[in-house]
Amino acid sequence: MGGQKMQGAFLVYTRSMSEMGRLLMGLGLLLLVVGGAMLLLGKSGLPLGRLPGDISYRGKNFSFYFPLATSILLSLVLSALFYLFSRFRR
Repeated sequence: MGGQKMQGAFLVYTRSMSEMGRLLMGLGLLLLVVGGAMLLLGKSGLPLGRLPGDISYRGKNFSFYFPLATSILLSLVLSALFYLFSRFRR
């Protein structure tokens, strides 16, 4: 990995260009996968974003939307996936 240098009271991390390139490619791949999953979920007809617990208010000149139930559901699903992934990785 990158080396560490002490400079005054600050810790400065130095990374090579190849490590930064790998990081950017990994982030790009992650965005591609998340975007593809969102497209597939949008076409599947799942009511994500329209669950009974999502808060929606429409006034005359103002609208507010907060997907509370969808956020909780996604949090539970992602927590379970990351838990299973960490269990199989050991």
